Amino acid sequence: MKTATAVVTFLCLVPATTGFLSPATHSRTATVILGLSDISDPDDNTSTVPAVAGVVPGQQMEAQEEVEDCRLPTQKGKLMSESIPFLKCPAVLLESNLAGNVGFDPLGFASNNEQLLEYREAEVKHARLAMLAAIGWPVSELKDRDIADYFNAPSVLDDGDRVPSMLNGGLERIDPRFWGFCLGMSAAIDMYGVSKSRRGSVGYFPGNLGFDPLNLFPTDKEGQENRKLAEIKHGRIAMLGVVGYVFEEYFTKMAVVDDTPILFQPITETVEEVIETVEEVFENMEGVIETMEGVVSASFFV
Repeated sequence: MKTATAVVTFLCLVPATTGFLSPATHSRTATVILGLSDISDPDDNTSTVPAVAGVVPGQQMEAQEEVEDCRLPTQKGKLMSESIPFLKCPAVLLESNLAGNVGFDPLGFASNNEQLLEYREAEVKHARLAMLAAIGWPVSELKDRDIADYFNAPSVLDDGDRVPSMLNGGLERIDPRFWGFCLGMSAAIDMYGVSKSRRGSVGYFPGNLGFDPLNLFPTDKEGQENRKLAEIKHGRIAMLGVVGYVFEEYFTKMAVVDDTPILFQPITETVEEVIETVEEVFENMEGVIETMEGVVSASFFV
């Protein structure tokens, strides 16, 4: 279990240092034949979009934009699934340019584009909740008792410092008013999102609630697609991670912050604990050696 948690946490941290979860992972370069009337000089390092006979410059610029759009992360147009290379990509995914589309639907849940968009809406919502939970779960185990003491309230953690969950139990310790607030807030957000999707608002895409107070969402098309891809990949990892939390705590009877402390405490404390553990091991080895020496001596002098 410790190894599984460490792997999940490593995968969550990987995007900062590698390209494993980076937006460019599934990008592809499209080959688009627009015409042969203007071929670039092979000795020239620059490349241009070939002109098409009868196409005005404005239309040629639109064609060039289409070429740039084709460079965005997508499964679209690839006959074989990127996620399962020996299987063909499902038809509905073959024509979809949704971020994070790697042709994975082996059971055929989405039979048409409308269903696919509904599933994407649900996936984005669960992904966002999972990302919040992946952070909130260990933080609550680290800080709940301190916060409860500050407000003179009982802590909701159990004797093993585990948070309440379906398998851990303890959900009855949560104030019903908190449940009411969460349900009301989530219902309001969900209804707002559904209304936006059904109205067909301009610029709407699955999960777009128009909430961006810090203006972090890029203005260029490729930047937007990259941001969508990063969100859905982090969300998928977070959903797996939270499920890992649940089963780890159920089987080990320990809080995740205690089971894998190296991930949730300062490195200096971890080093100190390692040193103390090594010292204990050597002390135990010395005791074993002394015992063996005593046994050998007794056997020779009996």
